[in-house]
Amino acid sequence: MRHITIVGGGQGGLPLAIGLLKAGYKVRLVQNRSAADLAAGKVLSSQCVFGTARTEERKLGLDLWDQEAPSIVGMRIAVAAPDGSGNKAFGFVGNLAEPAQSVDQRVKFPRFIELFATLGGDLEIAEAGIPELERYAKDSDLVIVAAGKGAVSQLFERDAARSPYDKPMRALSLVYTQSTKPYDRTCVTATLIPGAGELFMIPALTTSGPCEILFFEAGPGGPLDAFDPSMDADAQLAAIKALIKKFVSWEYDRVADAAPTDANAGLIGRFAPTIRKGTGHLPSGKPVLGLADAVILNDPIVGQGSNNAMKAAAIYLDAIIQRGNAPFDPAWMDATFEAAFRRVEASTNWSNMILMPPPPHVVELLARAAGKQALADRVAQGFDEPATIVPLFADPALAAAA
Repeated sequence: MRHITIVGGGQGGLPLAIGLLKAGYKVRLVQNRSAADLAAGKVLSSQCVFGTARTEERKLGLDLWDQEAPSIVGMRIAVAAPDGSGNKAFGFVGNLAEPAQSVDQRVKFPRFIELFATLGGDLEIAEAGIPELERYAKDSDLVIVAAGKGAVSQLFERDAARSPYDKPMRALSLVYTQSTKPYDRTCVTATLIPGAGELFMIPALTTSGPCEILFFEAGPGGPLDAFDPSMDADAQLAAIKALIKKFVSWEYDRVADAAPTDANAGLIGRFAPTIRKGTGHLPSGKPVLGLADAVILNDPIVGQGSNNAMKAAAIYLDAIIQRGNAPFDPAWMDATFEAAFRRVEASTNWSNMILMPPPPHVVELLARAAGKQALADRVAQGFDEPATIVPLFADPALAAAA
């Protein structure tokens, strides 16, 4: 029986670990927090898993919240007036072909960990550094790194050709909220605030039940960059409400009475989006394979992180099974990573595009979608499969013809 070690139990590592167990592999999963610690800790991210990635979860028996989580049926997209008045310039609702879903990872990951243990997986709670990776490489046929900081992250060389930014392009601030007034249709709401950033409002399921995530992506140093990491969730939400009232005034009534779902409901941070080479080498020379955010770290501006991780995990699972008893050598690792990157390359490109001020043809495209439902639906469906929409954002001629 082949032995696989996966370091990092996130949206990539956990499904891959469970899929490998179901395929008959011996699997060790290493992560730095237990299921109980995750459930009781701070929120880990925003997230929205769209239809294609949910299908991959469903194949592994991991689409577990159909009866509990809000069923997201579309994308509500708006553009604020460029004069800073807080009024809406235009907006539309595009329909999704299949419902999307957002589940707080404090709910999701502990459930996945329990399933991993039930299936006979070997769970090790540890802060894995280079010495630990060396140990895993000695007794495993394959080591996959799906998380890591410091020296571990430096095992994977930054790919300059695929990483156009070397600094954070957005300052991120989100709070999970209760008592937010819902729209008639359950959609992700995305508002572009010219010259300042973006506001996302995501119906989700958290530890206490349905909620709505309020999430600002602020241009660094701009008027939305108003959050200090020392803020608690109440102070953070108060700042979010003030910014909504000023810059997205038509949404303010919905959030006026909102409150954090819990004391750990807030998250503040910033990072540089970075693509790394998929294969790293330990000091001993042994190779390790990177997965998900360890090697493909995009800004969450178009909500692709969980989707990319799930799609990459599905490719890795198939590649490992197809490898049979052949060695997991660096050439195979490189090829497997490249296959995964090609699968999510469009979302990486789209994320990087949206971090820049939108060119006129993109604004015109969105404005036309406000009066053309088929185009609105196409834009919405692009969040599920970015390859279907990226050409319109990249090419003015294609955008004009859409």
